[in-house]
Amino acid sequence: MVPGSGGSAGSRRSRRSSAIALAVASAAQFTTALEFSVVYLALPSIGADLAASPALVAWVVNAYAVLFAGFLVLGGRLADRVGYRRQFVCAMVAFGAASALAGLAGDAGVLIVARAAQGLSIALLQPAVLGLLGTSFPAGAARDRALTVWSSVGAVGLAAGAVLGGMLAATSWRLVFLLNVPLTLACALGALALTGLPRGRPARRPFPVFASLLATAGVLVLALGLTFGGEWGWGSAPAVGCVLAGGVLMVAFAAHERRGTTVLIESVLRQSASLRLGAAATAFFMASVGAEYYLVTLLMQNAWGYTAVQAGVAFLPLALLVTAGSAAGGPAVRRWGAAATLATGFGISAPGLALLAFTVAGDSYLLHLLPGLVLSGFGNGLVFTSMFALGTRAVPAVRHGTAGALLTTSQYLAGALALAVLTVVLGRAPERADFQSAFLLTAAVAVAGMLTVLARSPRGA
Repeated sequence: MVPGSGGSAGSRRSRRSSAIALAVASAAQFTTALEFSVVYLALPSIGADLAASPALVAWVVNAYAVLFAGFLVLGGRLADRVGYRRQFVCAMVAFGAASALAGLAGDAGVLIVARAAQGLSIALLQPAVLGLLGTSFPAGAARDRALTVWSSVGAVGLAAGAVLGGMLAATSWRLVFLLNVPLTLACALGALALTGLPRGRPARRPFPVFASLLATAGVLVLALGLTFGGEWGWGSAPAVGCVLAGGVLMVAFAAHERRGTTVLIESVLRQSASLRLGAAATAFFMASVGAEYYLVTLLMQNAWGYTAVQAGVAFLPLALLVTAGSAAGGPAVRRWGAAATLATGFGISAPGLALLAFTVAGDSYLLHLLPGLVLSGFGNGLVFTSMFALGTRAVPAVRHGTAGALLTTSQYLAGALALAVLTVVLGRAPERADFQSAFLLTAAVAVAGMLTVLARSPRGA
């Protein structure tokens, strides 16, 4: 044997495994990001085909979001314990099965149950994806590059869903869900080819069942309260009851985490400044440019009278600029750091959203909508590419599942809150002035995100 050949072969296997992990994680991120945005443009077709009321159709989105937000932290802790590859494969298969059920649903009730199953599957999948990346790439430049590639693909999927949603809905809304089936199968098969990954941490102490139940129940009930508030009004009994109950559960969870012996969020994560800043950034993202897809969809279809296909085509420039921002974000993170790139992304997004607010009274797509989409889309790509790299930078690889769950929980709870608030701002029959107020609100949130990152990032970032 030639000296060093064994090491060289091991290095090649390691690089091959890392490349497969990045490809599989990116494909999963594209699939789940696509699913999040693609469904919006299909909602009118779903309501008409299944004879469902607007309130019932809203649960096609809400059932997914509530189950997703409610079980993410538990999913992260499970992923750290049972192993990332094993949980990835199981969650991916479950997501594919739920997608098939949604695509074949014969009534709104079955579709809502299938969407809830999708949300639960993604709550288990997302932490496993981040765990795969964290254990496949060493901390530092290699992991930052992997995370920026993964985030960029997710940003592309988010934008592509907005474009594809109208086109698929024009043929059949069922394709929106059935499209996931071959994608999930390919991701699961790819993950089975991964080798050399940790099998999970040994159970040195009991699994934090009570803490997990408190956290999951708190997030779940709070998310339900937010969706009830947006649907039935903040003064309605279901909204008030759920928000109060969720608040009590979260206070009980916080007290248990401070005093308990078997905690859900370990002290190494609670003490991570980068994780706290990343969680804040994901929340600001979802409440600003993340809410843009919802607002622009309503504006084009309700106020401007666009068909689903026309709206999908109109989203194409946004998709292209998000892709361009993501492509620029990777080199920017490597050269100037994740914090500087993140602040810049928010700084570009804010004037783009403000521009949409001040031009929404017009009727020309090229003059009144496109400029704002271009600016906000590029900023969107920069933010999405850098926020997870910042949030997980100082987190040990074996805890990436829980860290990723915390980041994503912050993101989607902020999204639920933002949609609930925007629903109140827009009202039941939104006028141009209502859209202006909504876009100004998202611009203000983007400014808040930029200032928070600048104030709390490491000196010199």
